[in-house]
Amino acid sequence: LTLAVILAAVLGDMNFWYNMQPFYDIENLNTYPNINPSKEKGQQLMDAGRVFFANDARLDDKYAMGFKNLDLYCVAPIVDPKCKKNCGLDFWAVGMNCCSEDAADFRCGEFNNLHARSGLRLMRDDQRPFFRLAVQQAEAAYNIKATHPLFFYWMQDPVAEMNSYRDDGFKYYLLGIFTHFAFNLFCVVCAVVGFSKIGSQA
Repeated sequence: LTLAVILAAVLGDMNFWYNMQPFYDIENLNTYPNINPSKEKGQQLMDAGRVFFANDARLDDKYAMGFKNLDLYCVAPIVDPKCKKNCGLDFWAVGMNCCSEDAADFRCGEFNNLHARSGLRLMRDDQRPFFRLAVQQAEAAYNIKATHPLFFYWMQDPVAEMNSYRDDGFKYYLLGIFTHFAFNLFCVVCAVVGFSKIGSQA
């Protein structure tokens, strides 16, 4: 019983922070459709959780950058290729360990999916400063300006991705319940067999 209580507290807490908390955080934020990344400003979409960009939006590899701090924090701007001047760079796709330190390449998320036009907001507070440093590094290297960068995981269906967090949370919850049930049943069977042998010897 003591082991069950300890494992329930530890594993339940881990399940909440890694699966259910990201789901709740994003669900509580707004969804924005048909956003032109070169016209909208980051400050206008501060409460964005899921963003569906305009059909022409794409990742711009030539401004991709990686910042190394044990892991490699990779960023690439989400842009409208038709924009010629006064194009904002406030929307950035992010990923970890999926780019090069010395080359402008970006292989994170669904970067090679031609149907990917959406972003799921980065909610990890511990990672955000390093992605911000990667953007600052890109600003210095390419002489560009990102006034108020927002970070997203680039994908085709952010709703399905968000729901997968919730599904994983329930899956591990049920796995914990049935694992303990099986372990508890095994202990009961062993106890019954043990006591029956003691009784027969007596």
